[in-house]
Amino acid sequence: MSDLSRPIWPAYPLSVFVAGLGHCYLGEWKRGAIWFGLYVLALAFLSARTLSGAFDLSEPFLVTALQFESVSYVDVAIPLAIMVSCLLDVYLIGLTKRPGSIAAASNDAHSNGS
Repeated sequence: MSDLSRPIWPAYPLSVFVAGLGHCYLGEWKRGAIWFGLYVLALAFLSARTLSGAFDLSEPFLVTALQFESVSYVDVAIPLAIMVSCLLDVYLIGLTKRPGSIAAASNDAHSNGS
C-alpha cells in the first residue's frame, strides 16, 4: 500500500500510544525517530527524580512509581507537551498527504487570481 492510498486516521492513535509511531506509519521515518527520541529523553531525564526512589528494595517498584504525591508538575507537563506537539505534527502531515489537498494545491498554483 502506498503512502497516498493508506488511510491517515490510524496515525493519530499510534502517535498517542507512542510518540513518533504515527510518523513512521505515514512514512516519515526520520521525523518519527526524532519525536520518539525527544519523548524518551523527556521521560528519562525529567522522570529520573521521581523514579530514583522507586528502586528501593523495601517497596515494590509499581507501588512506588504510582505514588502521585511524589510526582511534580514538570515531570508530567514536558512529556505531555511533546506528545501533543507530535500529535499536531502528525495532523499537519496528514493534511498535506490527503489526496484532495494535492489537487487543490495544483489548482491554486495554476490560477491567476481572477
